[in-house]
This record gives sequence, C-alpha cells and structure tokens, in this order.
Amino acid sequence: MKLSTGVIHSVRKAVGHSQDYAPYLTATLLSLRLKRAAGADSSLERKIGLGAAIVLAAITSITSIPEATATSYSKDHLKLYAHSRIINYKEFQCFNRLITLESSWNYNSQNGSHYGLGQMKSKHYRDLDPFRQIDASLAYITKRYSSNCKALAFHKKKGYY
Repeated sequence: MKLSTGVIHSVRKAVGHSQDYAPYLTATLLSLRLKRAAGADSSLERKIGLGAAIVLAAITSITSIPEATATSYSKDHLKLYAHSRIINYKEFQCFNRLITLESSWNYNSQNGSHYGLGQMKSKHYRDLDPFRQIDASLAYITKRYSSNCKALAFHKKKGYY
C-alpha cells in the first residue's frame, strides 16, 4: 500500500507474521493531519484514528515483551536493582563489595544461622526474594551505619557488619 508520501509500506508484527497495517495507519495519519477548521467531523475522525493507532501500537508491542520467570535472578540483575536503589556510585561500590564478601551475590547463601545476600540472622529474610533481600540489607545498613562505605569499613575491621 502506498502512503501519502508515495512510499510503499507494511508493518511487521513482533512475532514475525507479515500483515499490511498500512491502510489503517495511513487513514489514521491522514485524519490526524486534517486541519481543525475543517469541521466537527474531522475532530471526531482524529480522535477515532488516534485511538485506533494507540490500540494497534499496544497490540504489536505486547507480543514482544518477554515473560518474567523466577530464574531471572542473575547477579547482574541484582546489581542493577541495587544500583537503582543507591544512586551514588561510590556507595554502590561499597555495597557491591560488602555483598560480594558476604555471599558472592548468592541469594540462597547460608552460613550457620545467617541467610541470603546480606547474611542476615532471620528466617524471614531467608524467605524473601533477592530484590527484597537487597532492600532489607540497605535498610539495615542505613539504620546501623548510615552509609554503605561505613558498613564496609566496619566489615574490614571486624570481619562482619
């Protein structure tokens, strides 16, 4: 199908099936380009065309979203999550080093009665998902040491935090 620019265009869905959405997009784009002074019908056509374009975009984009699984707890994902909670890069580096020393970023880690990423002495902490373990560790560190770097300095002196 030729667009108003004269270019032949077709849209492919994210799953790979080729369908020609150009008639719908062309009609939508044309109705959006109509001038407001053209009349009341053109305003209604623009609203309908805009709604159709949004629905079409939503349908085609949803098919490309990967499904989340419980096995997506990689060290990189956990570090990115922690970094999103700790804006200061130096503080993140201290937290990263601390968690590496404690559990090597293994959320199933256990050392006696200490569990998880931050090696907390709580069965409730053990049962949390890794992202909540990070949140709990950060809350504990903030309450007790006020910063990740101070907690790391304490860990270097005492061997625990």
